[in-house]
Amino acid sequence: MTWTIRPRSDFGALSAISQGSGPKLVLVHGVGLRAEAWNRQLDALSERFEVTALDTPGHGESPIRDPLSAIQDFTDLVAGQIPEPVMIIGHSMGAMIALDLAIRYPTRVRGVAALNAVYRRSPEARDAVMARASSLDGRSPPDPSEPLRRWFGSGDSEEKSACSNWLTSTDPAAYKRAYSAFARSDVPSPNGLEAMKCPALFMTGSREPNSTPDMSRAMAAVAPDGKTAILDGAAHMMPMTHADKVNPILLDFALGVWK
Repeated sequence: MTWTIRPRSDFGALSAISQGSGPKLVLVHGVGLRAEAWNRQLDALSERFEVTALDTPGHGESPIRDPLSAIQDFTDLVAGQIPEPVMIIGHSMGAMIALDLAIRYPTRVRGVAALNAVYRRSPEARDAVMARASSLDGRSPPDPSEPLRRWFGSGDSEEKSACSNWLTSTDPAAYKRAYSAFARSDVPSPNGLEAMKCPALFMTGSREPNSTPDMSRAMAAVAPDGKTAILDGAAHMMPMTHADKVNPILLDFALGVWK
């Protein structure tokens, strides 16, 4: 099964899945998910690279850690586990972390790929995401029905089932903390993107209602070495649902970063 739980190794203070050898790629998932969300990228990219998919704090096999209340706190923790330059790939909240890492720790990042990244939310979108964060009590598992509807629509799939299991098994306190950081964050800022030193890829789906194509295009226009990829028919969980399109783009970008 594609989404079967895989063995872990230590990545400093975090748990991770590692495969392959070569130049280093580090993958960071979104809120409520775990390293297995990158299984298809692990298999494809590890043919050319050493690929490490992290469990963020309180997700997967990584313990919850204090204090983590802002995206920058998560970034600082990840940065502390990276002793040498890597290419970093993030999805959703993981894209915020990846971009913040590239902006604030430029000597540790050779290139960054931000998948389904949010940028300059509208007031309506900010109110909606803050309301979702406020509804979490940090004690009971989140109701997965609404995020699953946004991510996958009404149909059933292996990917939807896997995400449902991950969302409901994530530590509720860790989920609330991560989602609240995601909701409050304005990372990346235009000034941060303008100062970015490394190549940057901004990828999202044409059917993505929150991390929209216009957001990815706007970030790429500001970043000094930015490029955009918009996947036709894809939505929020495109690393899982559209890996056949995502992986070749990531591979080509990574080869360029490490040439």
